[in-house]
Amino acid sequence: MHKTKAEILTIGDEILYGQITDTNSQWMSAELDKVGIKTVRKTTVSDSREDILKSFEEAEARANIVLITGGLGPTNDDLTKPCLAEYFGCDIEMNEKALQELTAFFHDKGRELTEINRQQAALPTCCEMVSNVLGTAAGMWFERNGKVFVSMPGVPHEMKRMMTDTIIPKLQQVFNTDIIYHKIIKTIGIGESWLADMIKDWEDNLPEHIKLAYLPSMGQVRLRLTAVGNDRSLLESEVNDQVKSLHTYASKYIYGYDDDTIETVIGQLLKSQNKTLAIAESCTGGYISHLVTRVPGSSSYFRGSLIPYHNDLKIGILEVKKETLDTDGAVSEATVTEMANNVRRQLGADIGVASSGVAGPSGGTEEKPVGTVWIAFADGEQTITKKLQLWKDREINIKATAIAVLNLIRISLLESK
Repeated sequence: MHKTKAEILTIGDEILYGQITDTNSQWMSAELDKVGIKTVRKTTVSDSREDILKSFEEAEARANIVLITGGLGPTNDDLTKPCLAEYFGCDIEMNEKALQELTAFFHDKGRELTEINRQQAALPTCCEMVSNVLGTAAGMWFERNGKVFVSMPGVPHEMKRMMTDTIIPKLQQVFNTDIIYHKIIKTIGIGESWLADMIKDWEDNLPEHIKLAYLPSMGQVRLRLTAVGNDRSLLESEVNDQVKSLHTYASKYIYGYDDDTIETVIGQLLKSQNKTLAIAESCTGGYISHLVTRVPGSSSYFRGSLIPYHNDLKIGILEVKKETLDTDGAVSEATVTEMANNVRRQLGADIGVASSGVAGPSGGTEEKPVGTVWIAFADGEQTITKKLQLWKDREINIKATAIAVLNLIRISLLESK
């Protein structure tokens, strides 16, 4: 299983200093996965000869394929090329094909090929040049003892073109790769440990070649099934059978698959039931509305929202009773009940939802500490409320509340079918 393994090395102090973000390794590992090559490690290495050479040695011991980005510029601090020549025991000489392509590149751009740029065409004699049609630094392909090293520029669009056009097809020729098939099952409204306990028997009976991973995020847990084999259609069929079996244990919490989001699923439910939605937000400050409206076509079911953050606006615009606020406070079941029902009526929607809480980091009391949130759902026939006791982090509380409101909509719509 996973006979072909890759390690990705990104070289450059600028990444370690946090001056730029490494997006290359994420993209590369996703593309390798598509062709059955598993990435076993990603490492960022400083611009140091000793560190680079050590990283080469360690990566070669772990992986069949070592993919390197960065450190190919024309200046003295770019050490990848001399380190590769040293590691593979060969000299650096002018590569005529690289020089021809480099000269043509500068000519086409109307720029002078300086001597320092000309040196980019000097390559280790033990490598095979990989053309760079979008830039000046050629890639380098090395093979030794059944292992492959490939060095590419760190500029993302140059690296991606090189990988797509040349490197991945060539790797597929060199290595007999497995097929890796992933299926993501999206769950919501249950924590990772509770979910794991609920589906334990199902997980224990998965076939040996199908592995399960738990990927928790804010208010949600993604379950990733990964199947490895040599027949894609068979793998898909086997995984789909396991997904059907999973529903026996956790159907209440499963809301979608793969690229589904809770907001797209909510939109599909609203459209299928021909219902519209209005939102009244206090502590979330418009974040729920942002999630709903980032779905293309949401105008067909989303009427609008009100954000009466101050109590004066809750009274004056949303028509929450002053006595409710005086007696129960803004963060209360009574207040969100009025908010959800009033916004539904005022905006002419079938469904109204509301949020009000103490987002933090200050403002809490002994009775209502930071993280105390009330949410509500109203559809003219029933009002459902829920109290959340979240954390002391403002941003987390806003996002967790939004997810909880969307899940409340989902559950209520499913139960009303």
